[in-house]
Amino acid sequence: MRDSCMDLMIDTNIFQDKTAVYYTLGCKLNFSETSTIAKALQELGVRKARRGEKADICVVNTCSVTEVADKKCRQAIHKLHKQHPDAFVIVTGCYAQLKPDTVAAIEGVDVVLGAEQKKDLVHYLGDLQKKTAGEAYTSPVKDIRTFAPSCSRGDRTRFFLKVQDGCDYYCSYCTIPFARGRSRNGSIASLVEQAKQAVSEGGKEIVLTGVNIGDFGCSTGETFFDLVKALDEVEGIERFRISSIEPNLLTDDIIDYVAHSRRFMPHFHIPLQSGCDEVLKLMRRRYDTALFAAKVDKIRRVMPDAFIGVDVIVGTRGETEEYFGRSCDFLRQLDVTQLHVFSYSERPGTQALKIEHAVAPQEKHRRSQCLLEISDEKLHAFYARHVGQTMPVLLERPKPGMPMHGFTANYIRVEVPHDDALDNRVVQVRLGDFNADATALQGEILAK
Repeated sequence: MRDSCMDLMIDTNIFQDKTAVYYTLGCKLNFSETSTIAKALQELGVRKARRGEKADICVVNTCSVTEVADKKCRQAIHKLHKQHPDAFVIVTGCYAQLKPDTVAAIEGVDVVLGAEQKKDLVHYLGDLQKKTAGEAYTSPVKDIRTFAPSCSRGDRTRFFLKVQDGCDYYCSYCTIPFARGRSRNGSIASLVEQAKQAVSEGGKEIVLTGVNIGDFGCSTGETFFDLVKALDEVEGIERFRISSIEPNLLTDDIIDYVAHSRRFMPHFHIPLQSGCDEVLKLMRRRYDTALFAAKVDKIRRVMPDAFIGVDVIVGTRGETEEYFGRSCDFLRQLDVTQLHVFSYSERPGTQALKIEHAVAPQEKHRRSQCLLEISDEKLHAFYARHVGQTMPVLLERPKPGMPMHGFTANYIRVEVPHDDALDNRVVQVRLGDFNADATALQGEILAK
């Protein structure tokens, strides 16, 4: 394995007329960081490769939240190397951080960057005319102490603003603190400036992302509530959304503020992970079901039509059939909009491996299907009760061959007839019936 190539002298002229492809796995934070990488390379003259065109550079931003995620990362690298055999392949992200030697050994990989070295990616490209001789460069992947800012749009209408990174919670099943490091953040002033920059680039909606965004302020002595209030004053942004926030960090002050905010949408994503208190204790979560239910009830009292998404893990070690039954009962009566269901995956080095009673794979699948059915019922009912209403929708450019779509303030997906002139515009839409596959409501544009 070679040492870091930070000392390479780079001629920026080598980037002119080069092409790149980007492949992102995992969370919204990763998509934000990939967009920032793409923007940095674009400023050097690198353009995104067209469909079917061979790329000079491949960037793979990886996830390692589950064993399945690791497998998908390896498959993505193999696929891109096969499609672009002469490309300079850079792999970064959580999988690269946790298992750099494994990643470096994959055929075609030229550079492995840890989670916090993404910002230095350009320095690792070196001379694009010369491929490394069968060995990959690896960066000092354990240095995950600084905060790398990120606010980019990429191919999306929405901008993703990274406000925080890392996590201090060390839940028993999770490797993210090892991949992302301790909790840290940028200053409110710097994040407000990034939001203003998004306005100058035509941004109308920003999603706040991070690993544990409610923990914002560890680095600067500020609070997430302070950040929300400051961003709400940024003129030109019409919508802010809060991505996943821990229930114990979602304060009543934040909920009340969003309910009356000019720009923060009635949309919450709150990780529950289990509806059984015994399992929550095994997971080392910092709340119980009573607190979670109280947060949902608070949101519903002040924002009856808010979208509430909930993360749930099935089949964790120690989750007996009785415990799973309790979780199902709790989730059925919980007034939320949608469940994001994940099957537990054993991760090396986690405390969960010490817990007895492992759940069989087929049983994990059965439990997952049970919760997905509950989720489908809840989401369908939520959409159905909004049919016939008129709501503002921020429209965005679809993939080729797909209808134009957008989202209401409370995150209902709406499809409308295609019109390029409506891309990144907020329009009034009357919500009609479900589309053919019941994944969105059909809309009638009333005012452009």
